[in-house]
Amino acid sequence: MSRKSKGINAERELIHLFWANGWSACRVAGSGSTKYPSPDVLAGNNVRKLAIECKVTKDIRQYFTAKEIHELQQFSKIFGAEPWVGVKFNNVDWYFLTMEDLGGTGEGHSVTLKNAKMKGFMFKELVGTLQGTW
Repeated sequence: MSRKSKGINAERELIHLFWANGWSACRVAGSGSTKYPSPDVLAGNNVRKLAIECKVTKDIRQYFTAKEIHELQQFSKIFGAEPWVGVKFNNVDWYFLTMEDLGGTGEGHSVTLKNAKMKGFMFKELVGTLQGTW
């Protein structure tokens, strides 16, 4: 399976998770390949709107270009959504991080599996279905 197919399948998995938890969600076709900034996934309910840049990796570190993060922030500001980065590490559930929780690499940003586990939110925490969240 190609890297692109893995990414698309992961984004679809995320869409199903949102819908199964009472949120609406959709993939943004052409994200990253148009002249306009756009996230990979948009999700929302009657309280919150999320713009998510998604990555899938078999490694223990995932990199994001400065351009990817800048465009996510730009889109989110204009659209009125919360910018999030979603990372699915090999054989591990999704982790979601704020921009502040990403590590800088000089040319971009990164997140390690260890950092994701320490600072990131699991899906149920992100959508507030765990008792005491949001």
